[in-house]
Amino acid sequence: MGKKCIGIDIGGTTVKLGLFTVDGELLDKWEVVTRKEEDGKYILEDVAASIKAVLGEKEIEIQDVVGVGMGVPGPVLPNGYVEVCVNLGWRNKNPQTELSNLLNGILVKSGNDANVAALGEMWQGGGKGYTDIVMVTLGTGVGGGVIIDEKIIAGKHGLGGEIGHIHVRDEEWEHCNCGGVGCLEQIASATGIAREARRKMETSDAPSSMRKYGEAITAKNVLDEAKDGDAMALEVVEIVSRYLGLMLAQVAMTVDPEMFVIGGGVSRAGQFLIEKIEKYYDYYSPISQNKGKIGLALLGNDAGIYGAARLVLG
Repeated sequence: MGKKCIGIDIGGTTVKLGLFTVDGELLDKWEVVTRKEEDGKYILEDVAASIKAVLGEKEIEIQDVVGVGMGVPGPVLPNGYVEVCVNLGWRNKNPQTELSNLLNGILVKSGNDANVAALGEMWQGGGKGYTDIVMVTLGTGVGGGVIIDEKIIAGKHGLGGEIGHIHVRDEEWEHCNCGGVGCLEQIASATGIAREARRKMETSDAPSSMRKYGEAITAKNVLDEAKDGDAMALEVVEIVSRYLGLMLAQVAMTVDPEMFVIGGGVSRAGQFLIEKIEKYYDYYSPISQNKGKIGLALLGNDAGIYGAARLVLG
């Protein structure tokens, strides 16, 4: 049969689960609904029941599972303790211990979801073949994960890789969700790109194909119009790329990874976006040509389950 491992990616809407070989082959994946009522107390019970059901169907003994890894949307301390997961209703609990107890004492390891996704991309995705990568996830927010020597660098307080909340813009006046002002997330997330576009349309009378979307404009609209050559959309993309390039240069000077892997919904703009980011990355890090390159994530929404499974393989 061979040993197996399980990866779990706990999101605000669904929990994604994957069954893997220890070599990183995905054998099966499925989802359960995230039940957030009563402070999310049913989430781990549902997950455990689902794992037991799938193992039963496949006639896999629990002792043939090396362990279960879990990505959690919030800071996770080295012992698995979670102070708060806003999107789940969890406060002051150790989901790692709880899930292990629900699964007959099996080994469970957990980490922040963005860090875990980065580990997945290193193992079987855009960073495969490298041991040191930094992943930047451009989604509703901006997540990050730092992997050095194939290990997540979460830091002593779980703040390692919180790239989205690095301050990059002094003249910002609106507050970020984290309480800060001028965070990268306010500019380079999908929400941030749409906000930049709305601001640009408000403060300029220039014609733009973006105007047809009005207030409902999305990051995808902005990037599509920029690809089609709309001048104002291109200006927005330049602003976003400049701040991303600045941040990558700063991170390169701090941890010097072999590769930056760009993921999340915004990364679907592909090479068009990567080339613009590269231009500013090089501009802000002239000290050396010999530095981490920038590429695209490959695992999409499965990065979290891959990385979670990899957590238990040491």
